Amino acid sequence: MLPRIKCLLVDDLEENLLALGALLQRDDVELLTARSGSEALELLLTNDVALAFLDVQMPDMDGFELAELVRGSERTRHVPLIFVTAGARERQRLFKGYESGAVDFIYKPIESHILQNKADVFFQLYRQRQQLAHELQERTETLRLNEMFSALLAHDLRNPLSAILASAQLLRRRSEDPHAQEAAARILSSGKRMGRMIEDMLDLARARLAGGIIVKREPADCRTLVERVIREHQAAAPERMIRTDYRGDFEGQWDGERIAQVASNLIGNALKHGDAGGDVHVQLDGAEADSIVFSVTNDGTIAAELLDHLFDPFRGGQRPAGRSEGLGLGLYIVYQIVKAHRGEVTVETGPESKTTFRVAIPRSAD
Repeated sequence: MLPRIKCLLVDDLEENLLALGALLQRDDVELLTARSGSEALELLLTNDVALAFLDVQMPDMDGFELAELVRGSERTRHVPLIFVTAGARERQRLFKGYESGAVDFIYKPIESHILQNKADVFFQLYRQRQQLAHELQERTETLRLNEMFSALLAHDLRNPLSAILASAQLLRRRSEDPHAQEAAARILSSGKRMGRMIEDMLDLARARLAGGIIVKREPADCRTLVERVIREHQAAAPERMIRTDYRGDFEGQWDGERIAQVASNLIGNALKHGDAGGDVHVQLDGAEADSIVFSVTNDGTIAAELLDHLFDPFRGGQRPAGRSEGLGLGLYIVYQIVKAHRGEVTVETGPESKTTFRVAIPRSAD
């Protein structure tokens, strides 16, 4: 149940406060009253107020001065202010009121239906904001619970999957039946693919729940890491050519396994989503003293409408049918790992029908 709406009434005369209160009294509204500007400011700083009615003519601090102070505070500047005045409808007075932050004027003697209708508009807007904020909080909590569940599920799936892979490996080694060996090979291939998906889900949960992927920096040689990844992909796709170009120094302080994961995801994407007959070009540039640049280029381009969302999670649903083999988390995880290393990842597509992903990472955390 949403809390009652709070409305502030400010007037130095008690009878005026009573009259306003009688017109605005309702079950879902709590009326706060103040007889001076300083008292009103104190109430505004300690309460979330939907609407405030300010008397213009008050001693010590008039309504205009109070409105300027209210508008000058980040805590209270959003509160709608309506001036209540017995003065004449002078243009200069109106200008001063609106410049002070008023949203409207009500003139005495007050017409009850006008006062109530104006108040109802602001009460309804405030209630809508309350409901939206409540719904957002509920959805945020639901999302958090879903991500926790996904993380726990992915973690718990690793044990039975390990048992399945070990059994498939044993079957392939021990059985002489070619059909059994073929089935074991399919189980191993599918199991490894499922394992990569599980690790992607865990990385997504780490990034969302822990505020980013945690990296452990240690001395590492980036060329050694990249060459290991290239050998793995070349063995899996011997029909494709992966060309390399290295220059400079490749040592730095990185999380080696995470850097290898970045290279694997980008090279894997280039092999899967680039033109089937084209080469993949991997470059590692260590010429700069404080950073290293790793880039992967393949034939083919990325549609312009996908570029703004390329590093969003689960973007795989936007790929052409038959071209997706994962959860669509690869580039999102690449972005998170590079960000955790205080680096930058960019993509260039179009010129000469080629696409290049470029990763620049500092050599150290300093």
